[in-house]
Amino acid sequence: MKAVEPYSRFTDFDISLFRSGKHFKLYEKLGSHVVTHQNVVGTYFAVWAPNAKYVSVIGNFNGWDKGSHALNHRWDGSGIWEGFIPNIGHGEVYKYFIESHNNDKLEKSDPFALRWEEAPRTASIVAHTFYEWTDQNWMMDRYQRNGLDKPYSVYEVHLGSWARDNESPDSFLTYSQLADKLVPYVKEMGFTHVEFMPVMEHPYYPSWGYQLTGYFAATSRYGTPQQLMELIDRFHQNGIGVILDWVPSHFPGDAHGLYKFDGSHLYEHEDMRQGYHPDWTSYIFNYGRNEVKAFLISSALFWLERYHADGLRVDGVASMLYLDYSRKEGEWIPNKYGGNQNLEAIDFLKEFNAAVYSHFPDVQTIAEESTSFPGVSRPIYNGGLGFGMKWMMGWMHDSINYFKLDPIHRQYHHEQLTFSLIYAFTENFMLPFSHDEVVYGKGSMLTKMPGDEWQKYANLRLLYSYMFTHPGTKLLFMGAEFGQTSEWNFGKSLDWWVTQFDCHSGMQEAVKGLNHLYRSEPALYEKAFSGEGFEWIDGGNAKDSILVYARKGHDRENDVVIALNMTPVVRYDYRIGVPGEGEWKEIYNSDRKEYWGSGVDNPYPLRSEAHSWHGQANSINITLPPLGAVIFKR
Repeated sequence: MKAVEPYSRFTDFDISLFRSGKHFKLYEKLGSHVVTHQNVVGTYFAVWAPNAKYVSVIGNFNGWDKGSHALNHRWDGSGIWEGFIPNIGHGEVYKYFIESHNNDKLEKSDPFALRWEEAPRTASIVAHTFYEWTDQNWMMDRYQRNGLDKPYSVYEVHLGSWARDNESPDSFLTYSQLADKLVPYVKEMGFTHVEFMPVMEHPYYPSWGYQLTGYFAATSRYGTPQQLMELIDRFHQNGIGVILDWVPSHFPGDAHGLYKFDGSHLYEHEDMRQGYHPDWTSYIFNYGRNEVKAFLISSALFWLERYHADGLRVDGVASMLYLDYSRKEGEWIPNKYGGNQNLEAIDFLKEFNAAVYSHFPDVQTIAEESTSFPGVSRPIYNGGLGFGMKWMMGWMHDSINYFKLDPIHRQYHHEQLTFSLIYAFTENFMLPFSHDEVVYGKGSMLTKMPGDEWQKYANLRLLYSYMFTHPGTKLLFMGAEFGQTSEWNFGKSLDWWVTQFDCHSGMQEAVKGLNHLYRSEPALYEKAFSGEGFEWIDGGNAKDSILVYARKGHDRENDVVIALNMTPVVRYDYRIGVPGEGEWKEIYNSDRKEYWGSGVDNPYPLRSEAHSWHGQANSINITLPPLGAVIFKR
């Protein structure tokens, strides 16, 4: 056996924080770190495996010999094994060999590795995250871009299928190639933020990244950690924020991963009624174990610190909150009060949000949460979970189901569009048309729409107009912005070739126009989460399937009035009330010819009349285009 020299990066205070679940920068301690020890350059390894009786480092450097480089077991009861191996450095491939008290012999990848081999290989790589950032201006000012009273329009992207190499369609674009293509596209389209579906390392590509094994490593499929940093840096240089999907709700059972890491149920619950996720055939973190909480919160802070992420969208929050989530009677264990809430997960989420916002007050955390759990995006001191925003899943389902209807039947389902305003301000809602709506036989956003070809595009432009003018922030999945006709397929590129046709390029122009409108009109974002920012003018015209409402900001002179016509009938001389006298000008029309519309518009400013209508002292007579949205400003 070769000597693994005793060496430690841990202080007694580090160990105390770790054991109490309060060490949120474990990536500076655990894992592999190239250091100089006694004038020799080598690598320090540290791994948490409290139920192991033997741990060694195996790799190319020792011929994967399990007996040659054993780590030292700390004496303090922390369960950490550590040691210094001289003369190996960055690029070294390794795993931990672990022999458990049950005599299980395991080969595990490093949970804190900063880089992994490209799948299907599973070893860790000694790496660093040094990068010379050039986004100082963005980082200094991003609190102005990430605020809850600022425009927030998100383009959701799966990096492996946004586009592929034209000459080799089976090959992924690298992070660097995406920096050259994706960044200018998102900027041109006018989105304020981009959201990456998980870029953390995952062994199974068809999981879309939601089955993580590397909680501190960017997936090697698209390049190096520094290349991902370059991509994020380029977005920042172009004034665009980057949100990362993060998955603290479950992890896969791959033999090299976290499951039964040291032969015991270390990261997951031992009782599978608490520790196994039936929907995703994966394992649930034990949020009551302090070291697991520290692991997860350290992962969150790592991406915000080292990769300059501007927000984290937290996946599967609903599955964390409820012990009986997707379980039948007898398949779950009630909490200590006999209820179905996962009290340990709730405490963890509060602690996660408190840690994120205390370290990075200028970012946002966004919950994918589909239930009526109260206060998801309310402050912890008010009894909430402390998220910045929450996905508005009810609005999404109601809106899509309404727009799927033939217009002749919409008059009987009018409340599906108006109901959301009853609860719109109970949370800080984000309106999501995400990847989940264009998979598993659901069809694309375009093919959900009824009618002939023209009506499908008109309906989709109208739906997006409704989304961009409804209170809340916005999220649109890639391909939806140009009316992709086929369902999303993670195994190939989006159908960019269709944008040569006017119907698709017109859809692109309409979304670009909505983004520009949203960013330029304070009334659409300044009071996005307050009832003061919205007023019904006419929410009750179910017979004609028409909605009219106003959006308001800090300055009432910036009020805008939105009118939506959910039928293919042109409405001439249609009177609507307006909140104030003066000339009202059409500033957006989803039926413009450049959007592949029919061109029915209100070409001249309309002088209001002192003619009381819709409860307003003033009103105007407008033309409503077929399946169209018009927006007016004084």
